[in-house]
Amino acid sequence: MSDGPTHEDADTWRSVRDNAGSWDLAGEIPRTVLSGLGAAGVLCAEVQKQYGGLGMGSLESGALTARVGSLCSSLRSVMTSQGMAAWTIHRMGTREQRAAFLPQLTGGRLAAVAFSEPEAGSDLDAMGTEVRFVDDAVVVDGSKTWITAAAYADLIVVVGKVGDNAAAVVVPTDTEGVTVEKVPHPLGCRAAGHACVRLDGVRLPAANVLGGSGQSLPFLITTALAYGRMSVAWGCVGILRGCLDAVTRHARSRRQFGKPIAEHQLVARMVAEIYAAERVATAVCGHAGECWESGSPEVVIATVLAKHVSATQAVRGAASAVQVMASAGASDGHVVARAYRDAKLMEIIEGSSEICQLELARHALATANTTDRQP
Repeated sequence: MSDGPTHEDADTWRSVRDNAGSWDLAGEIPRTVLSGLGAAGVLCAEVQKQYGGLGMGSLESGALTARVGSLCSSLRSVMTSQGMAAWTIHRMGTREQRAAFLPQLTGGRLAAVAFSEPEAGSDLDAMGTEVRFVDDAVVVDGSKTWITAAAYADLIVVVGKVGDNAAAVVVPTDTEGVTVEKVPHPLGCRAAGHACVRLDGVRLPAANVLGGSGQSLPFLITTALAYGRMSVAWGCVGILRGCLDAVTRHARSRRQFGKPIAEHQLVARMVAEIYAAERVATAVCGHAGECWESGSPEVVIATVLAKHVSATQAVRGAASAVQVMASAGASDGHVVARAYRDAKLMEIIEGSSEICQLELARHALATANTTDRQP
């Protein structure tokens, strides 16, 4: 990586592309790479310039996310994590908290957001982590599991219960009582720093509670997950673009039965399906991004749709890419082999495909025209 990387630095992204396979095999991205991109504002590009960010809108940030996703889904996952943390701090925090924490996230420090627990995955109402106010301090106890980028994080935004409400607490990972254990051998996004986090009597200033008091758990979840879903959706566009690039180059150069395999109809069909998947995913993400920028009341359901469609299309597209590439793409660390594993995780994180389908069905049932129409 070059000194002082930027989102427009071609050498930076060439280095990411060239090293993504080895990072995947090693299960780790060098800290210097992440800190450098963080200090350049790339990991949370929508943070306002007054806090050291790039001040990107949703569509511009989405294009950057897709670009990174086409090169390395593990790095894109760290971007999603950092962006979720920054977004939660921006939306939930006071002016003083934004000024205290956001410049850290655009200055090279790394962050994660901790929702999931051993008994609270899709059902976050079952969350057991407790946040207690004691005088001018706050005490956090609980366990979080499969937290993306937590193995790298300097700060973790931990969500826990405060009585019948919830709170988001900014927890420095070097605080006494915090234990971070890396998840061994994850299926996909192997270098994204997935980790389990244990919090045993972690005592912090009450000023680390975003907003200063308890909040509605659904509001907290919606706030953070909305950004995460949008980022994952664009990341899936990137996965499809990476697959399409690899497959088209291979199909043009690989010859079987006296001609390029691109001229065999069944191979051409799979190439067409990957292309169509990328176009569909780009379209739904673009629509959701426009909803974000316009403040449309459709933004929530458009984001769910973008995440669901993009993730399912990425899974199918990556499977087709492996099929076309055959043994050439079946080696661990190869771009389409990584895509095959990484895409599957995208159907699980930030709201599983099944949860997305339930939300889409509820929306369709609630908004459908119920006028009786006779044939």
